Amino acid sequence: MKTMQRLLGALALCAAAAVASAAERLPVVASFSILGDLVAQVGGERVSVTTLVGPDQDAHVFQPRPSDARTVAGARLLVVNGLGFEGWLDRLAASSGFRGTQVVLSQGIKPRRMAHDHDDHAAHDHDHDHGGIDPHAWQDPRNVVLYVNNLVRALSQADPAGAAIYRRNGDHYVAQLLELDRWAAAQFAKVPQPRRKVITSHDAFGYLAQRYDIRFLAPQGVSTEAEPSARDVAALIRQIKAERISAVFVENMSNPRTLQLLGSEAGVKPGPRLYADALSARSGPAGSYLEMMRYNVRTIVAALAKP
Repeated sequence: MKTMQRLLGALALCAAAAVASAAERLPVVASFSILGDLVAQVGGERVSVTTLVGPDQDAHVFQPRPSDARTVAGARLLVVNGLGFEGWLDRLAASSGFRGTQVVLSQGIKPRRMAHDHDDHAAHDHDHDHGGIDPHAWQDPRNVVLYVNNLVRALSQADPAGAAIYRRNGDHYVAQLLELDRWAAAQFAKVPQPRRKVITSHDAFGYLAQRYDIRFLAPQGVSTEAEPSARDVAALIRQIKAERISAVFVENMSNPRTLQLLGSEAGVKPGPRLYADALSARSGPAGSYLEMMRYNVRTIVAALAKP
């Protein structure tokens, strides 16, 4: 009987310690799933991270709920991408009464400006959604190195006692990002440059294209809020046929209708879904940023390699 009481007492102490530990964690809110993963990787056990726009959800059309305002109000850090990506964020932060620190992870990034070329259907008439700036900077792993450094700095300022842990975690993650970049460059180098042409449902891969010398075309522009015009779609169909583009993809958070139309009209079958603005569920093929990037690179390279 006494042994059982001691065991129950020990279990109660462990449970109390776990509750206390959770309560002591730095409360962080990330705007969408990719940033939530970065916070978890760098913050580790010292942070409690909540993501507003979850896996397989579209941050472009996100509509905050009252519960999101309460979540933001309780955060010490609000981690965002910036570059105009979260158009709903300022209103949410103001309505929540947020009193913490907002951390813009893209600070220091040289933004990619969208081309105003009416013959370039990767950006045709849609770049106004982000003021002419492409916000999808995380598609280049070297940019994410800057994201991580900004995050390490912000976490260390909010929780000085954990600064050494954040720096260690950050350094480890940066090494993984640089290895990812080397690997991706080697994969794309296997594909002859003239074959590096990809169609996606919206223009979220500009930084990936710039880094690895790929040409991405999209009927929808940088935001999924904008519907492509019939003129854009017709021109893209002609281009697919003329240039014999076989790599056609939709994204996990996009409506596949336009790409299916393109595929049927141009005689090309869309490939597997890519992950652009959102991770998959944890059990899926893109449950973390590193997994997402490796999955996308492998999927794109496999499509480009087809005759």
